[in-house]
Amino acid sequence: MFGNDAKPAASPTAADLVFDVTEANFMAEVVDKSMTVPVIVDFWAPWCGPCRQLGPALEAAVTEAKGKVVMAKVNVDENQMIAGQMRVQSIPTVYAFWQGQAVDGFQGALPASELKKFVEKLAAMAGDGGLADAIAAAEEMLSEGAAVDAAETFAAILGEDPDSAEAYGGLIRAHLALNDLDQAETFLAGVPAKIATSAPVEAARAQLALAKQAQKAGPLDTLKAAVEADPADHQARFDYAQALHAAGQVEEAVEQLLELFRRDREWNDGAAKTQLFTIFDALKPNDPIAAKGRRRLSSMIFA
Repeated sequence: MFGNDAKPAASPTAADLVFDVTEANFMAEVVDKSMTVPVIVDFWAPWCGPCRQLGPALEAAVTEAKGKVVMAKVNVDENQMIAGQMRVQSIPTVYAFWQGQAVDGFQGALPASELKKFVEKLAAMAGDGGLADAIAAAEEMLSEGAAVDAAETFAAILGEDPDSAEAYGGLIRAHLALNDLDQAETFLAGVPAKIATSAPVEAARAQLALAKQAQKAGPLDTLKAAVEADPADHQARFDYAQALHAAGQVEEAVEQLLELFRRDREWNDGAAKTQLFTIFDALKPNDPIAAKGRRRLSSMIFA
């Protein structure tokens, strides 16, 4: 269990992705292994010039796939029986195995762009390895209050796919559910740049911002009384909206912010609109509060 200190699992090592295979372990390391992950088999020899060109380029393409495929290297000089059984007549020869069968292959060296397409095609045959189902299961855990289990599952998913925006967003939200804002912020800071502005990560970022605000929220009754005493006190209304959200009264918070925007849209550099967008981003895309609030805000902006 990762618990409150859950960390994304380590990515596959180079030895996990590219390895030598002999006649003794070909069945286990190629045929059997291909039942769960596609295996590319590179038939080569040390004296083969084109092999020395193809091998590193193919290894680079496999490494870039980050565990969605693996590569087995067979030295034909030392494993002539396997080469004969696979009818390897010239080298380099490459075969792709999936579900115990050879499903693709080519002979000779190919440019890097073609190798990438070859690897991506093979990876697509295997789908996402069940990661979508794992993400759905982790989200269900989180919705049922099992935040520790959800954090562990999201972290494990990141071990398989370090660029999963859904898993990163879920991991951050799981720690927010555990009231561990420092750990949530640490994970947010570690999100890869390529997914930093994705919807799942932006939603988690918004939820973290709101959670920080909630820690400083004032007493509801006092703030409500201040607004009722002076409806033009914009700061009191803004603080009241923050306190409402912290208390779980999201729709009421949106109402107060919309009223503030109606009264003075430019107050405090447009703070009401900024806060509304933070709340909307934190909600699910199809949330009725977000949908209704966005429509009303848009009608005010373009009125």
